[in-house]
Amino acid sequence: MKKKILGLLMSALLVATMLTGCGASSTSEATATAAGSGELNIFVWTEYVPDSVIEKFEKETGIKVNMSTYSSNEDCLSKVKSEAAGAYDIVQPSDYMVANMIAQGMLAELDFDKLPNFSNIGDSYKNPAYDPGNKYSVPYMGGAGAIAVNRDKIDLDIDSYDDLFDPTLEGQLVVLDDFRAVIGMANKALGFDFNETDTEKLDKTEAKLQSIKKNIVLYDSDSPKSALISGDCNAGMIWSAEVAMAMEENPSIEVIYPSEGAYLFFDNWCITKDSPNYDNALTFLNFMMDPENMAMVLEEFPYLCANTAAIELMGDEYSSNPAKNPPADAIAKGTYVENLDSEILDIYSEMWTKLKE
Repeated sequence: MKKKILGLLMSALLVATMLTGCGASSTSEATATAAGSGELNIFVWTEYVPDSVIEKFEKETGIKVNMSTYSSNEDCLSKVKSEAAGAYDIVQPSDYMVANMIAQGMLAELDFDKLPNFSNIGDSYKNPAYDPGNKYSVPYMGGAGAIAVNRDKIDLDIDSYDDLFDPTLEGQLVVLDDFRAVIGMANKALGFDFNETDTEKLDKTEAKLQSIKKNIVLYDSDSPKSALISGDCNAGMIWSAEVAMAMEENPSIEVIYPSEGAYLFFDNWCITKDSPNYDNALTFLNFMMDPENMAMVLEEFPYLCANTAAIELMGDEYSSNPAKNPPADAIAKGTYVENLDSEILDIYSEMWTKLKE
């Protein structure tokens, strides 16, 4: 009887050992199983997160991702505020909009114990002025409002935002569908602050904007490269990475960083305060900071990247390309959007309406 009992105990122990061995065979699989319930609703910029990366995340974690897109920070803010609480788990605001959303109590503090891949973020991108200590945001990608010129079509010597206002460029420009970017460009062309608040100066900015009206064929923040590639437009002010992608299709297209100093932006991952899937959101943020996953993003959307480990994987083709990786002097000379008070924003909005009417 004792032998029978001992045999049963040994068999049970063997089964338990086998099950334990299966469960511990892969830490990533165990993590995926733990996290792989439920879903994740993310609200991100258009053409900024590749479908292939989302599919990889879903396969590895079992978490279903529902992705919606927007074309401007203001669209993002308005949509998140108008939806029911918890409609989105993750948003992707730019620098100044992070500060805006923090001030309105719209973002959740991040648990960095669950974000070990934050160590891959370059020190120069940590602790930004718009979110000291990165309490609410993880830097993703950025760039500049760069000038694109098709040198086969345009002979004009262009090296500044002001040159885009030249009347010889009538009917040839594509610009970002972003009022802060375009009005900021006009401010810089006049020698004013990108975030100008002096109302007398802004009167001059309004007149300046009217002088570029006939030059602009298209306002497009989603895929402005398309108009350059097709030849519908021969120059413009667009995202630097969009210039890079246009250059790959047409080598006659050139990137220029304006002499006045470029409009700069940096986009971030944030979790909404009312996120119903907070842990899944942290899993996603950590996944996106993995160097190999971030390199997949850069292969498709080559923006300025905060992930230094991913940049090393990309090699010289990325690092030495001025459209993909803007030069340090262009970054140093550039200006970020700042939050403005409501009265000044009303003036900006009115100028924008008059420009586009």
